[in-house]
Amino acid sequence: MNDKLIAVRPSARQLAWQRMEFYGFVHFGMNTMTGREWGDGTDRPSVFDPAAVDADQWVAELKNAGMTGVIITAKHHDGFCLWPTATTSYSVVSSPFRGDVVGLVAEAARAHGLKLGIYLSPWDRNNESYGTGKGYDDLYVAQLTELLTGYGPVFTVWLDGANGEGPNGKVQEYDWDRYYAVVRDLQPDAVISVCGPDVRWCGNEAGETRPDEWSVVPRALRNVERIAAKSQQIDDGEFSRLVRSDDQDLGSRAVLAGCEDDLVWYPAEVNTSIRPGWFYHSAEDDAVRTPDELFQIYLKSVGGNSTFLLNVPPGPDGRIHDDDVVALRGLGERIADFRARAIPATRGGDLTLHLPEPRAVEAVVVGEDITQGQRVENLVVHGLVDGDWTVLASARSVGHRRILTFDPVTVEAVWVEIRETRGEPVISRLEAIGAAR
Repeated sequence: MNDKLIAVRPSARQLAWQRMEFYGFVHFGMNTMTGREWGDGTDRPSVFDPAAVDADQWVAELKNAGMTGVIITAKHHDGFCLWPTATTSYSVVSSPFRGDVVGLVAEAARAHGLKLGIYLSPWDRNNESYGTGKGYDDLYVAQLTELLTGYGPVFTVWLDGANGEGPNGKVQEYDWDRYYAVVRDLQPDAVISVCGPDVRWCGNEAGETRPDEWSVVPRALRNVERIAAKSQQIDDGEFSRLVRSDDQDLGSRAVLAGCEDDLVWYPAEVNTSIRPGWFYHSAEDDAVRTPDELFQIYLKSVGGNSTFLLNVPPGPDGRIHDDDVVALRGLGERIADFRARAIPATRGGDLTLHLPEPRAVEAVVVGEDITQGQRVENLVVHGLVDGDWTVLASARSVGHRRILTFDPVTVEAVWVEIRETRGEPVISRLEAIGAAR
């Protein structure tokens, strides 16, 4: 069984995406102007009239938080397009703004060294072709083509499965395979996320993580998020704080028994919003997540073999609110401080870190070389305290990155004991993090 489990490995695009670790979502559009979460597609284009679109500020603040990419909602469920599309008049071209929001974000991303991602909702509550089958698929593919050929390299195409009625009362059956083929053809290095074959939704929008996250899972999981019932169904912020349990174990040896011949590399993304809602609402200005709360999500997601996608919605003035800016900068400071506290140590061949002197530590970072698959099934972290080995933490999986935290303890050395594995472990990263002062 081991050979089959470790034979499943990431594609080059999945590997590049996993190494990004932390990136941002920007929900901006017609809903920003109306105060809704889900518009119904009936608002006139003239309603989209932001005071400005300061995309440079958006991207700069995401970078200050430590993010490596930005995903823009080019079209949400209301059907309003944030670029000058040739497919519909329901776009920025018909608005007082008339600018190209997607273009502004792409330009800002290049200027600040962040990668660009595209969200394009398949559900379109404005276009009359929605629900007609191939007619709407042709329109959607045309929109994808415009976005994937007009703005440079794209690291992800983010698709959700919301699937309600269009303006004609009809429901569209999405031609997912056709959409995927377009992405593969036009942006072969881009991952297709959530309702796609490359990146898996973690199962909730609250920022919660599984105790142990596996990237090797049954192939059937690729189809789960295509089901509309899995997506948000109400127009409020409750869903973004709802923790959905689903299955807590998706890839242990016990779970995979019996389906060893039908496995895929399908890693997880943890997505949540800095506010209760995904779009900006002034009533939520006092509900912005704190830097400490965001940092804990970062430790559990990036440090739990997932990536972290954090939504930061600008307001009608076209800027990220000051409260969100404070939270983002505080998060960035905490991430930078954590990384700076890695203790220079001598690594032994038995996964022991010998510290130059006794030091108080509060975390150990372990990473596998996932180009060789995900192998570690059980590890225990020990600290050498006054000549005796003391257990500090344990885990049942590692993957790209595992951050194990514990109460500060002064140690002379750290030893990572691997007790169970799928073949010979290949540990590419091992660090002890000094306690905060």
